[in-house]
Amino acid sequence: MIAQGALTKVRCAAACGLPDLWRLPITESAAHQQQLDWLAMTSNNTAGKVLRQWRRYSGNALGRWLFARTLCLRAPYFATIRPSCLELRPALCRVRMRNRHAVHNHIGTVHAIAMGNLCELAAGLVTEVTIPQSMRWIPRGMTIEYLQRAESDLIAVAHLDKNEWHGAQNVGVPVTVTDGQGQVVVRAVITMYVSPRKSP
Repeated sequence: MIAQGALTKVRCAAACGLPDLWRLPITESAAHQQQLDWLAMTSNNTAGKVLRQWRRYSGNALGRWLFARTLCLRAPYFATIRPSCLELRPALCRVRMRNRHAVHNHIGTVHAIAMGNLCELAAGLVTEVTIPQSMRWIPRGMTIEYLQRAESDLIAVAHLDKNEWHGAQNVGVPVTVTDGQGQVVVRAVITMYVSPRKSP
């Protein structure tokens, strides 16, 4: 029997245009454990949990879909671009956004705000899995350049090459967005305010 939470998520997948996921087998124990793992996230160990979840479930299409949907449940605005995470590890994140009518502007290309949304998500994820678990972060600003029209699926790549963390600080996370031909269509720097977590 499939756990009720997993059943709801798979039904949601079918409603979102992914009917094949309905037929993929999920064991009750695995689905139930996944729910418990995500619900167990606390402000003290979020970064570790997120990275462990990615490593555990990124090996197949359904796991990656569930990972992305869980992110969107925690930050619902990201659901507007239906992101899919391609790679996630300390210092690097790659996230894809499909070229859909829902993210188009009035001239039929990908909307600038949708690309900004993609940049913020990639920067947030790489920050989440790179900073020590004793630190927390929040976006503080964004500088973005729209270099050319985007008319295909897009991939955002965010880097955070920093190993030493001391006290509160602003950290710039560079992000590049490329189209299906490998052309850079957007460059951005997301400024993250990183600070020590408050003691419980």
